Amino acid sequence: MEDVVLIRRPEIALEDFLPIFLSSSFVLIFGLFFVAIYTLVKMGKLKNMYMPFAYIFWGLQTYCMYFFAAKIQSNPFTIKVLMVTMVCYLILPHLYYYLNFRSEERYEQ
Repeated sequence: MEDVVLIRRPEIALEDFLPIFLSSSFVLIFGLFFVAIYTLVKMGKLKNMYMPFAYIFWGLQTYCMYFFAAKIQSNPFTIKVLMVTMVCYLILPHLYYYLNFRSEERYEQ
């Protein structure tokens, strides 16, 4: 006979549905704005003065991710993993453009 494993999760309150839906949607939208502004500034299509707006969108995205995780009653370990992921989401575009810039310099010589 097979053992059945049941995972009990706390129920999400009905009045929390809209904040959860909006915050998870804003995670995607703010992430899009962060990457778009960051990329356009690095490509030279926008001036460097717009770069702080990219970081503001990253901050808003991180807050929405935390709010979303708290509203769905995630455990503390999951929230920490999500926050580390958001820090990686901030660092990875910098690493990509740094490596791309260094490789262009190397092949031009």
